[in-house]
Amino acid sequence: DDETGLQFLERIGDAYGLVLVLILATFVFTVTLPPTGWGGRVVAVAFAGLTAVIGLSSSDVRPRRLAYAVTLAVTAVVAATLARLVDVDALLGVAFLIDGILLCVATVTILRRVVGATVVDFRTILGAISVFTMLGLLFGYLYLALGRIKSGDVFTGVSHAAPRDYMFFSYTPLTTTGYGNLVPIGRA
Repeated sequence: DDETGLQFLERIGDAYGLVLVLILATFVFTVTLPPTGWGGRVVAVAFAGLTAVIGLSSSDVRPRRLAYAVTLAVTAVVAATLARLVDVDALLGVAFLIDGILLCVATVTILRRVVGATVVDFRTILGAISVFTMLGLLFGYLYLALGRIKSGDVFTGVSHAAPRDYMFFSYTPLTTTGYGNLVPIGRA
């Protein structure tokens, strides 16, 4: 019995467990990127876009909005690929920014579904955990975008911060462990 694309989307329609797995996979993939190289960054951009799209589809987003999200995710992958071809770091920053925006929309959408749930069940709990972990991912991608778009260093004492530094900086306040070895450069 072959499954149509629509049936597949309906089946994953309540799949916050899948969303959580994709968030964790995107996080692990992003923090393990080597300091140099573009192939991994393109794949990380693709993973983040997929995570956002699946998050939106799991929250019963209208098909038209889901199509917009897919278009934006593909645009981010194209921008990351073009950044490699034309060797423009800011273009990779734009790809990370697009993913950050998609992750933000997905986070708000999932949160709306979780808060509006009339019954707290396993799906609701997975949705809440997904929101919490996706917040760190979304800010990590926004910081990655800042690091690529901004000329110069982002953190004091860390030149050429790696993707893991941005993710670490993102999850540190989220887990309330405070700031420590990564301090953003501010205006004096």
